Amino acid sequence: MKRLTHILLLLCLVLAAASCKDSGEERSHVLKVYNWADYIDEDVLAEFPAWYKQQTGQDIRLIYQVFDINEIMLTKIERGHEDFDVVCPSEYIIERMLKKNLLLPIDRDFGKTPDYLPNISPYIRRELNKTSQPGRTTTDYAVPYMWGTAGILYNRNFITPDEAGSWHCLWNSKNKGKILMKDSYRDAYGTAIIYAHARRLADGTVTVEQLMNDNSPEAIALAEKYLKAMKPNISGWEADFGKEMMTKNKTWLNLTWSGDAVWAIDEAEAVGVDLAYEVPREGSNIWYDGWVIPKYARNPKAAAYFINYLCQPGIALRNMDAIGYVSAVATPEIMEAKRDTAIATRSDLSYFFGEGVGADSLQINPVQYPDRKVVERCAMIRDFGDRTELVLEMWSRVKGDNLNTGIVLLIFSVFGVLFVWLVYGKIRKYRQKQRHHRRRRIR
Repeated sequence: MKRLTHILLLLCLVLAAASCKDSGEERSHVLKVYNWADYIDEDVLAEFPAWYKQQTGQDIRLIYQVFDINEIMLTKIERGHEDFDVVCPSEYIIERMLKKNLLLPIDRDFGKTPDYLPNISPYIRRELNKTSQPGRTTTDYAVPYMWGTAGILYNRNFITPDEAGSWHCLWNSKNKGKILMKDSYRDAYGTAIIYAHARRLADGTVTVEQLMNDNSPEAIALAEKYLKAMKPNISGWEADFGKEMMTKNKTWLNLTWSGDAVWAIDEAEAVGVDLAYEVPREGSNIWYDGWVIPKYARNPKAAAYFINYLCQPGIALRNMDAIGYVSAVATPEIMEAKRDTAIATRSDLSYFFGEGVGADSLQINPVQYPDRKVVERCAMIRDFGDRTELVLEMWSRVKGDNLNTGIVLLIFSVFGVLFVWLVYGKIRKYRQKQRHHRRRRIR
C-alpha cells in the first residue's frame, strides 16, 4: 500500500508538472524538488505546502521528481539548465557543482520562522566544508541531509563477524558466487585501494583519506588489478536489489551502504534470516548527501524554506524512520528518540551530538550511528575532478570482462549450434529444391 501511495503521489506531481505551463501559474507559487527515490517520508513531503503557507502566508505547490544517479541529475542542471529549485546530491557532486559555479547561496532570512539549520551536527558541517572552494564555504551553499558508511552486509549463518570485519572476505575464494558488489565505481575504487594497502594502513604509514583520494595513474592501475582479482567471486553488480537478495538467503555478502543495511536487517529478521553489518577494520568511506539550490532555480526562497523545514528534529525523525538512513540533524530530541536500552553495546557519539550531553556512552543502533573509533578509521572520498574519466574507464574495463570461462564457452557453444543449424537448413532447402527440379524433369 505504501509503495502504491508513493507511485500515486509521484504520478500526481508529474501530471501537475505537465499542467503548470498551461495554467499560467506564477513560478513563485511552485517548488520543484529533485531527490533520490524513496529518500523522504511521503507525508513530510505532502505537509510542506501547509507549513509554508503558515510561515509565509503564500501558497506553494510541489513538483517532485526523482533520480537514481548523481551524474544524471548534474547533467540535467549543467547542460539542460533545468530549473529545479532544490536538489539532493552527494558530497562529491556538491564539490563539483561549487567548482562549476552551479549553486546559489542559501538565504537564511526566514522572517518570523526559526532558523533550524544550526541543528545540523558540527561534525557533519566540518566534514562537508572540506569540499569548500576559494572564497566559498560549502555550508553556505549546502545543508547536510543524510549520511552513512559503506561496509559489509553479511549472513551470520555463513560468515562470522571477524570475517566480515575485513575487506579480505570479498577476495576470499570460499565466498565465490555468494557476493554482491554495489555498482558504484567510487565505493569499488575505495575498497580496492584500501585492501591493496592493508599492511601500510595497519602500521600507520598511510591514512584511509590519503589512499581513497589518490587517483594517480599508479593508484588507478592498482585498483584495477585488485578489482579484477576479486571479480571471479562476484555473482553480480547491483544498484538496489542487493539488500533484497540478502533477505532471501540468496547471497552471503553484500558491499552496501549503512542505510540499506538497516532496512535489510529489519526485513530479514521478520522472515528468520540473520543479517548483520560491519565496517571493515582497514577502514572505509563515509558519505554525505545534502540539499542545494541550483544556479537555474526560479524559486530560491521556497527552496530555502524547504531545506529549513527538513532540519526540524521532528521532521528529521520521521524521515529517518521512513527511509532507514541517518539524518545530519543532531539535537537532544534526536538522541533521546534513538536511544535503545535493548542494545547491549555502547557507542561514543560525542563527536556527532557534542560533548557534555551524555553522548559518549550511548545505547544506540551502531549501524546507523557508528562509534567514534569506526569514524576515525574512515574518510570521505572527494571529487576525482579531471581524473573521473580515467577512473570510469578503469571501472568499465573491470565490469566489461564480466563473463567467466564457463559462460564464454556456453555462449560459443550456443552460437556454434545455431550456425550448424542454419547451415543444415540451407543444405536441406537446397536438396529439396534439387529433388523438386528432378521430379519436374521426370514428368
